[in-house]
Amino acid sequence: MNEKIVAIIGRTNVGKSTLFNRLIGRKKAIVHDRPGVTRDRREGNATLFDLAFRLIDTAGLEESGPLSDAMWKQTEKAINDADLLLYMIDARIGITPQDLKLADFLRKKNKPLILLANKSEGNDQIYGVSEAYQLAIGDPLPISAEHALGMDALYNELKKYIDPSLKKKSRRQEAKEAQNTELEDVIQIAIVGRPNVGKSTLVNHLLKDERVLTGPEAGVTRDAIAIDWKYKGRNLRLVDTAGLRKRAKIEDDLEKLAAADTKRSAFLAQVVVLVLDADAVLEKQDLTIASQVIQEGRALIIAVNKWDIVKNKTDSLEKLRDKLQTSLRQVRGIPFLTISATKEKGLDALMKAIFNIYDKWNKRIPTAPLNRWLQEAIERHPTPMAQNGRRIPMKYITQHKTRPPSFVIFSSNPDKLPESYYRYLVNGIRDNFDLDGVPIRLNVKKQNNPYVEKN
Repeated sequence: MNEKIVAIIGRTNVGKSTLFNRLIGRKKAIVHDRPGVTRDRREGNATLFDLAFRLIDTAGLEESGPLSDAMWKQTEKAINDADLLLYMIDARIGITPQDLKLADFLRKKNKPLILLANKSEGNDQIYGVSEAYQLAIGDPLPISAEHALGMDALYNELKKYIDPSLKKKSRRQEAKEAQNTELEDVIQIAIVGRPNVGKSTLVNHLLKDERVLTGPEAGVTRDAIAIDWKYKGRNLRLVDTAGLRKRAKIEDDLEKLAAADTKRSAFLAQVVVLVLDADAVLEKQDLTIASQVIQEGRALIIAVNKWDIVKNKTDSLEKLRDKLQTSLRQVRGIPFLTISATKEKGLDALMKAIFNIYDKWNKRIPTAPLNRWLQEAIERHPTPMAQNGRRIPMKYITQHKTRPPSFVIFSSNPDKLPESYYRYLVNGIRDNFDLDGVPIRLNVKKQNNPYVEKN
């Protein structure tokens, strides 16, 4: 049997994202008391005891408007794609006109449906549960997603539609296999930047699908939305993130959650695409984001969006190059491209740059050529003198890991190596082994003297 797709449907603030997080086993969706936090549909692999299925979290039904209409289109697509619907109401509040309206719509779909009366952790919610019968879509199932109450009853209902034999492995085994798959087969790409620079528009045009919401106002995207995608035979996971503003300007606690979600997604990605607005290239906040990405050891690409409206393109490019050279010296050669997401200009070049920087980020260099380079580097520029009047010895070098490329040099006196010589070595590795644009980790470690007696 194929994996079943289950969608959670309901109006705003009934607890859909709380149940989503519980069933996928981690806090993937932002949860907040404010209605309408979830705007895009979000997907994840869920388990409940011995059941495994694909779960979709959807935006809540809101009053009509440009943004709410777009949100509803995303929800309707999830309903059409799903094999089973979990229709959730709030037992504390009872049935509202929006609940009745949504129930009428779902009834016409003729799809299997389980009615969940969430927030039923107390006796005060009994009336709200009984009120749910007027929806005429089945018996309400009292649960509390926040407190994990009623999960056994939910399991019994799900089991009617999902074959338990699909889940033969433990959650720990599945998580380990999923992690290994991500490391080996899937390139994880995070799209980051300040609000309203065109991140979601870029994602939609890359996918050629209105997968995430867009709009002229800043802050449409709140959650980091991960989308599995295949481009020219390569498996990708594309993550659209909420816009990042200066910390001093973030006063709203929901925006703080969104900012934390964005940073977490960026730091878990392998390649980060920093999208800039062509009218405001590499402002202070952009440089802060870029520096944090580099410090985390991620591969970085800068994409200057809305390039089609720039008048003096030559001057703008020169300013960008100057800022990169002066402000991000720790990684030389960061690739940057000019694109227009709406016009679909430069998108193929962007994907080519992503694959190129990813391959560099994964590059492994054999020990023999590394040590030949090290000896030549020392001959060209001898190591500094130590306090004993002898030059600091460099014995040998090896690459101990990738992602990013990380090297270790062994020396009997590593503590005296000055920062300038350290930079000389890093730049030499970058130049000689084609590692422009990716972070490089270099440690100089003390080599134990085999002739010194150990206590």
